[in-house]
Amino acid sequence: MTVQLPSEIVVDRFLPTVRSMLAAELADRGFAQREIADRLGVSQAAVSQYLAGEGGGEERFVDDPRMRATIERIAEGFDTGRMDDYEALAELMELVREFEDRGPICAIHEEEMPALAGMGCDLCVRGRDRALQAEREILSNVRRAVRRFANTPDAAAHVPNVGTNVAMALPDAADETDVAAVPGRLHAMRGGINVPANPEFGASQHVATTVLAATAADPSIRGAINLATSDDLLAAVPEPIDAVEFDAEYADRRARLGDLFASGVPRVLYHEGAFGIEPITYVLGESAVDAVERAADLIAGAAANSEGDGAT
Repeated sequence: MTVQLPSEIVVDRFLPTVRSMLAAELADRGFAQREIADRLGVSQAAVSQYLAGEGGGEERFVDDPRMRATIERIAEGFDTGRMDDYEALAELMELVREFEDRGPICAIHEEEMPALAGMGCDLCVRGRDRALQAEREILSNVRRAVRRFANTPDAAAHVPNVGTNVAMALPDAADETDVAAVPGRLHAMRGGINVPANPEFGASQHVATTVLAATAADPSIRGAINLATSDDLLAAVPEPIDAVEFDAEYADRRARLGDLFASGVPRVLYHEGAFGIEPITYVLGESAVDAVERAADLIAGAAANSEGDGAT
């Protein structure tokens, strides 16, 4: 991928298309090639190529009704003398602005730079959007965390039947749509971790509820991952950290967790399950990556505990 400015698309694709279309319109109105060349600021040979169909043209511009209407207005204005070069330039500049704002210039720009997909116009037209940048950073953090978890030895043994999710909240998150997670959750498959999709905002409910309660009490805590509760996993929680138990019921869970976190947010909290609810442990961190790193340490400790139990 190469870095490309939208102005390059204007010069390399939009402007040649304008000249080709305008040359054809003016020729149809009886303008001589020398007159057309003077109007377009090109050589007579270039006009000849345009009229012969050799000047090329971007189909998305040619087929756009706004482009055709603008070219016709300019050609009519030149023909009747009601439009000068300044006014023609103003018409084209306005068209460029429209095409850069979720128009064909924006579409071409996103094709040339896939990293802009879905947000190119926000960057080009509105400038750097700090909120959008924060979302990108969080999605990137969750992706890294998911890769870290998928590559953690023995991770599959700690994925609950309902699946694992990795989540991270925006600063000042209000609800689940402000929390990024993996749609469909991560599942154990053939000893490994199946990752069904890239993270999205609003893709989690239960892990997001835990994150939202935690970050409301302590804004520095914005990441979480859920694992299956087990004796070996809880035994691996290091001494300075307490694993705090809470009620498994879903009803009013966020409010109940908020009350629990009033005296401080633990890095590990768990429940033993209930009717129809699988026992789950949540590991919290300052980010999704931080939470997964803590979870990886617990998984390694759980493996060591299991081996120790087997040895005895």
